[in-house]
Amino acid sequence: MNLNKYTQKIETLFPEMVKWRRHLHMNPELSFQESETTQFIFDKLSEWGINAIKSKNNGVIGTIYGDKSGPTVALRADIDALPIQDEKKVRYASQKKNIMHACGHDGHTASLLSIAKILQEDRSELTGNVRLIFQPAEEQYPGGALSIIEDGALEDVDVIYGVHLWTPLQTGIASSVAGPIMASVDEFKIKVIGKGGHAGLPHDTVDSTLVGAQLVVQLQSIVSRMINPIEPAVVSVGSFHSGESFNIISSLCTIKGTVRTFNDKIRAYIQERFTHICKQIGELYGAEIELDYINVYPPVVNHKNETNRFIKMKESEIVHAEISTSPLIMAGEDFSYYLKKVPGCFMFVGAGNEEKGMNFPHHHPKFDFDERAMKNAVELLLGMTLDYMYVNASNG
Repeated sequence: MNLNKYTQKIETLFPEMVKWRRHLHMNPELSFQESETTQFIFDKLSEWGINAIKSKNNGVIGTIYGDKSGPTVALRADIDALPIQDEKKVRYASQKKNIMHACGHDGHTASLLSIAKILQEDRSELTGNVRLIFQPAEEQYPGGALSIIEDGALEDVDVIYGVHLWTPLQTGIASSVAGPIMASVDEFKIKVIGKGGHAGLPHDTVDSTLVGAQLVVQLQSIVSRMINPIEPAVVSVGSFHSGESFNIISSLCTIKGTVRTFNDKIRAYIQERFTHICKQIGELYGAEIELDYINVYPPVVNHKNETNRFIKMKESEIVHAEISTSPLIMAGEDFSYYLKKVPGCFMFVGAGNEEKGMNFPHHHPKFDFDERAMKNAVELLLGMTLDYMYVNASNG
């Protein structure tokens, strides 16, 4: 197979890739509400003659059937946007109030559409099949991965790959690492129920604000004093609310936050300590404490063989990005569910460009990325796919 031809195919398709991305950026949809995005994707796949179905929660599953028998490689893109007002001064800014693609999912979708078009045109040379997974609701618990898996996204799949356009990484660099790469995501909600009263008569009350403050301090001691310092873990309180007046002791305090880990045992241990600390603090101060601890996403854990394939891409004729080792990322991803089912690798593709002002963090109102990064994403996913097919065909 002439691999060099794909570089030209990607270059030729790039203006259309940008057009798709900007259309999606201007018309974002929130998690589990991506009906127009789904229709756009479905229409494109159907136009190119790709067998596709809509999943029950606004996703799309397509399959490209190669003319030669071989493995089935799955590629995944997430398609949802975030509840953020777009503050960029560009022609393709979001046209929907308080909704924008602030994490690069529009670029993921455009990249996978490009791969779909290229491989469908080249299916006579494919030794195997390619499953195209356009997944809804990566940004909102419980996520769209589990439901689209239930709808058959991984049926007969041998391996899966995914990328994340990543502005903390400069355009032209791609990174990944074997084993854990992204953290588990847990959410906690704590309600402290005390006894309100006059601020000048605290002895007649159970001060929920004081109890809540003690909880925050004690919860921080879990990581600092109960977890091995060489094991990364985070407990962060993002919301603390109690009372409205200077002279009233509040009867209710609400606390919300998140826990991030890379180790399932540590994850379970932290949850156990949360339960214990809430119980003991409540008894100490005579308050009722309700804990709602939600396991959101497990950690993203790359498989060794497929990460080795990623490293091998530095020798590929298709891939032009610099291949590097990724640090651990405390953000989470429901790509973790795919990797619990089949081998695979999740990879970061640099999309930052400080000279163009594309260095705002993900989930920021001015977030944008260097669109050239989409070419790197397409090259990388194509390289991984074709290498997997070639190696398995050779071994078969």
